Amino acid sequence: MDTLSEQWRIIELDLQQAQYEATLAERRYAACDPDNRLIAAQLEKNWEAALRRVQGCLARLETARTPMPTRPAPDFTKLAEDLDAAWNAPGVTMRMRQQLVRALIVDIVADVDETTREVILTIHWQGGQHSQLRIRKPKTGEHGCSTSDEALAIIRSMVCRWSDQDIAASLNRMGVRTGQGKTWTAHRVRSVRHVRDIHAYKSATKDGDWVTMSEAAKLLGVTNHAIRRLITDRVLPAEQVMPDAPWQIRTSDLHSEAVAAALMGKHRPCRNDVEGQLPIFIEVSEGGAQ
Repeated sequence: MDTLSEQWRIIELDLQQAQYEATLAERRYAACDPDNRLIAAQLEKNWEAALRRVQGCLARLETARTPMPTRPAPDFTKLAEDLDAAWNAPGVTMRMRQQLVRALIVDIVADVDETTREVILTIHWQGGQHSQLRIRKPKTGEHGCSTSDEALAIIRSMVCRWSDQDIAASLNRMGVRTGQGKTWTAHRVRSVRHVRDIHAYKSATKDGDWVTMSEAAKLLGVTNHAIRRLITDRVLPAEQVMPDAPWQIRTSDLHSEAVAAALMGKHRPCRNDVEGQLPIFIEVSEGGAQ
């Protein structure tokens, strides 16, 4: 049964119900005592309302049976020519874009090419045209919340010398988030390494040749600020895997003459007598000002 026949059937059922109610209202009015004018007036109103519902159903049925004029197929030629302008026009909302897609596309058929590992989308447009779009088929476990390539590159670069905790701290300083948009922890870094088959950090890979900024400060007996100042002044060579990553310092560079001289200069006591410098306080004799 098509949609039009179903619509007729519904209207005809409504008409039968309205006619029954009109007949019932008529019988009630006829059975009423004419002397009881209040009840008779109300029953008459009910009868008139039922007759109006019958007339309404008849009008609906007549409209449904009248054949609709054949409308010409919409012409999307001009819209296709200005599709980019219509899509990116100021004030166009996502809802409008969805309506535009529904108006232009009849259907989309999806198929999978296992040879090339691609999903083939065949788009059928209004007017009989069609086009194909090939998309790489996601791998097993791959989804929109996967770890970004940037985060993976940072982990692979740092894992040879830094612990999971150091890597997590560096990722957070760089503003890089997990696939779910969360901050990094050592546990999350370890989970990504396990899934991506990235070998774990081993402390033995340093062999004492490299130290952190805190370890360097401890060996030299100075503060972290002093070490950072030496690095900034390019007195102490240091390396970073990437910006915002922890500094890596060779142990042998800590004992260079340049570092020793810089530290001696910072710890040297200030000279009290400077040639040409006037004293702050002027000596005053017992007899008065000199």
